[in-house]
Amino acid sequence: MNLSEKDQLYHWHPYTQHKTTGLLPAIVKGEGALLWDETGKEYIDAIASWWVNPFGHCNRVIADAIYEQLTTLEHVLFGGFTNKPAVLLSEQLLQILPSNQKKIFFSDNGSTAVEVALKAALQYFYNKGEKRTKIIAFENAFHGDTFGAMASSGISFFTEAFQGSLIDVIRIPVPTLGNETRSKEALQNAIQSDACAAFIFEPLVQGAAGMVMYAPEILDDLLSICKENNVFTIADEVMTGFGKTGKTFACDYLVQQPDMMCLSKALTGGTIPMAITTFTQEIFNGFYDDDTNKALFHGHTFTANPTGCAAALASLKLLQSDEMQANIERIHQRHVRFQSKIKNHSKVKTTRILGVIFALEIQTENQESYYGTLRNKLYNFFIENGIIMRPVGNIIYILPPYVMTDNQLEKVYQVVENALEIV
Repeated sequence: MNLSEKDQLYHWHPYTQHKTTGLLPAIVKGEGALLWDETGKEYIDAIASWWVNPFGHCNRVIADAIYEQLTTLEHVLFGGFTNKPAVLLSEQLLQILPSNQKKIFFSDNGSTAVEVALKAALQYFYNKGEKRTKIIAFENAFHGDTFGAMASSGISFFTEAFQGSLIDVIRIPVPTLGNETRSKEALQNAIQSDACAAFIFEPLVQGAAGMVMYAPEILDDLLSICKENNVFTIADEVMTGFGKTGKTFACDYLVQQPDMMCLSKALTGGTIPMAITTFTQEIFNGFYDDDTNKALFHGHTFTANPTGCAAALASLKLLQSDEMQANIERIHQRHVRFQSKIKNHSKVKTTRILGVIFALEIQTENQESYYGTLRNKLYNFFIENGIIMRPVGNIIYILPPYVMTDNQLEKVYQVVENALEIV
């Protein structure tokens, strides 16, 4: 029995209907932008394994940092203690985050980073004796799978089984081109009609919705409205953070600054699960009290894991290197050239680019479901051709590791072109 067969016997995979899913490739090795399965087949990882491996697989800089930390201190509880890698990581992050971010809270993954932010927003007002129970979020958002994050998400089939068990969320239109006024008015109406604690958003790009993009100027307007009405703003940078949009954070495109930021995925270069929620001093002060009950009672066993912090420090060093910044710009320019070639194809409806993110929407007669027939056909076509991509309905996107070579990118582009001929 090979690994794929044993996997089918033992495992329950995420986002998978196992009755209609066959054997899954068993990956046994990775290097750079490449992965190999147990049969020796080579794959190009065109989405950095769910956006977490910007520096490629088995990066030696990160691996060496992890090894060194493991031989010094692998883990120590963060409740009642601290550790050197956590202090150094927070110190470095606060130097590159928006200047209003002053406090770092560690957790495990993107969903828990969001969960911490939502709980902090709600409890801040509770601590003041003010009842605010509503959260504002964009339609078609995706913020994670834990209950608060799930409630803030707007993709219904992820959440429909749990309606009635979720926190109250008011959804407003995404301010894509032509929808800016509707979005602003909906935000103003929500704030005026309900006791809202916070507005959570994916800055500039809605990842799971199919890389839906909108302009920084309108997001600045929305943040200004929230600030004027004392509603906290939460930037979910789990996907966009650490160079994906061409800047270190998507919020670096803004004039306004969010009150909280959620970070994960590329934080440790795809090596060790870790997440961070950052806060302004004002929010932290809302919990700073002689009354113990006003503390933020939230924690995770591996909070501020020293090994994960060491990996994150190495990842930051790589991100800030001249070589990696040049790679980000190189990939962006390759995307632009591919866009100019493919955008007028008869089967292409729209294309969009931000940083290393490229998205292409296929022209279809009917609206395609998230995991519909077209999506599955495209997914299988890419896998057969040695490309790892996860289309969203009729939307194909590329979000590669920054170390992907030009030849590897060209192969990805060619397979995307070929895929248009089978739809």
